[in-house]
Amino acid sequence: MRLEKARACVLRVGGTNCDLEVKVALEELGLQTEILHMNQLKKRRLSDYHMLVFPGGFSYGDYVRAGAIWGRQVITKFRRDLEAFVNEEKLVMGICNGFQVLVEAGLLPGNGVSGVPTATLANNSSAKYECRWIRLRVDGKRTPFTKIMKVGEVVRIPIGHGEGRFLLPSEGALKELIKEGQVVFRYALPDGKPAEGAYPHNPNGAVYDIAGICNKKGNVMGMMPHPERAFFGWQTPVWGAEPPEHGDGRKIFEGAVEYLKRY
Repeated sequence: MRLEKARACVLRVGGTNCDLEVKVALEELGLQTEILHMNQLKKRRLSDYHMLVFPGGFSYGDYVRAGAIWGRQVITKFRRDLEAFVNEEKLVMGICNGFQVLVEAGLLPGNGVSGVPTATLANNSSAKYECRWIRLRVDGKRTPFTKIMKVGEVVRIPIGHGEGRFLLPSEGALKELIKEGQVVFRYALPDGKPAEGAYPHNPNGAVYDIAGICNKKGNVMGMMPHPERAFFGWQTPVWGAEPPEHGDGRKIFEGAVEYLKRY
């Protein structure tokens, strides 16, 4: 079913490389989706869209640190427009490098576009690039992105990052994140229990096995794994005689599209 009014914008800059996959996934679910270079927003209105996606890749070569340059650009070029977008409870999604951008811009785990990071996605504890399929445990239902999923559900989605170790400045900040229900996904063991830091199930050493979080409103969500790479059944690593109908990543996009039916 094609959504008549809702529209999504997938942003790109030099170094992003997952924008087309996200567009294909959203359009498969009937959502009108456009890929725009960030410079094109000068000629477009962000308010014309209902979902904004910062995709994965290596924006500007990840110089300084992953997502730092793009995150600063977001603040300097369209901070007010983005603040209005979030306040209107439209959806913002950051995947891998996009998650890093949202953290650098202060959108996560906070509630506004502060421009001051209050968390970080540091180098993996393994000190190497991690690229493989992992298990995720759904830990929260505060966001539309898990609308059709169950708490405790385990899904398989691939990762591909060198800086994914989610860290907070204090134990108190972690407790607050958990208390507010902002932890969306955690890395999990084969039996579905949290990885408790065990490598390789927790691939990067993230505190509390955090793989994805949302803001307090739930409309801004960032995650390190790539759901667009687990959308179609033929993308999954294990088949029988035929590939499964869908990959687990599809559910995340379906939750977003279900929310956008309000428009």
